[in-house]
Amino acid sequence: MTITNHMPVTILTGFLGSGKTTLINHLLNHNHNEKIMIIENEFGPINIDGGLLKHDTNIDIIEMTNGCICCSVQGELITALHQLHQKRLAGEINFDRLIIETTGLADPAPILQTFFIDDVIRETIQLDAVITTVDCEHISTHLKNHRVAASQIGFADRIILTKTDRVKTADKLSVIARINAINNKAMIIEANHGQIAKTQWLDLHTFDLNDELTISKGFFTVDMSKQLVTKFTPFTSKLHSYQSYDDNIFSYLFEATELDLKKIGSFIEKLIEQYGNDMLRYKGVLAIKNQSQKLIIQGVHKVVGFDYGSAWDNITPKESKFVVISRKLPFEELKQQFLATIAD
Repeated sequence: MTITNHMPVTILTGFLGSGKTTLINHLLNHNHNEKIMIIENEFGPINIDGGLLKHDTNIDIIEMTNGCICCSVQGELITALHQLHQKRLAGEINFDRLIIETTGLADPAPILQTFFIDDVIRETIQLDAVITTVDCEHISTHLKNHRVAASQIGFADRIILTKTDRVKTADKLSVIARINAINNKAMIIEANHGQIAKTQWLDLHTFDLNDELTISKGFFTVDMSKQLVTKFTPFTSKLHSYQSYDDNIFSYLFEATELDLKKIGSFIEKLIEQYGNDMLRYKGVLAIKNQSQKLIIQGVHKVVGFDYGSAWDNITPKESKFVVISRKLPFEELKQQFLATIAD
């Protein structure tokens, strides 16, 4: 058996009781053309959710139960991924994609770093996206009492809002605005009992170095009975930094025109060196003077990638945008430093 393609992997995170298992069960019950490998992690010696997941002949489940995946289990995750790769190469198991469901108490950061620091994993597995489920009824309490809840939202490429039927519309819109304050880059989708199509949260390719950078993508509701996805935008779509809530993670947007390559390189290098441990996710699409192509930057903490993307057309203005989702930064000071990189 020859394996040539990178295995797509989705990281599914979210606080305790936010609907991760419900989402997976809906996927498994409506999945007929893919074999899925699920790696589960639960806090403590007994995996409760492992008994809730409905087993299928196309589903293999690995239960890692000797600790939180965000700390002591990181080594075990690497070992498990190595073993899965070897078994797949040997034809002992066959699956088309991998989903890692984290414990509700886990910070996604160490899991993400696993896909960048290990050579075998980096060369054989393609990180697709981080999906975060958010309990609309209880997220305000979670954000108040558990720092990791904001981190889970901050790392997300897509946020699935659950239990919206248990709150008033005004409260739901308030939650959406607060989520957007933490992470203004992720699309928010309202799910009714986990019933969303897998195309809404799998194969998103968010870790590809591309020039897609949409701020405040909006809030979407899904009607599976009619196969409809409806968009709403109940929050302000363009803010530079959000300080309206007492959360410890915010979205920051830096904007400018054409930049000097040497100056912006120095700015980003110093930014990552000084604040990289607090920067959960960041992405930039930059216009560089005397360069016809867009410069793409994407990173997690202190792991960053650069590449030139598509060429600027003759219609779109050359604008540089750099989004950082981070614990609190001295934004006004950094903004002036960013503007100082504008080309002469």
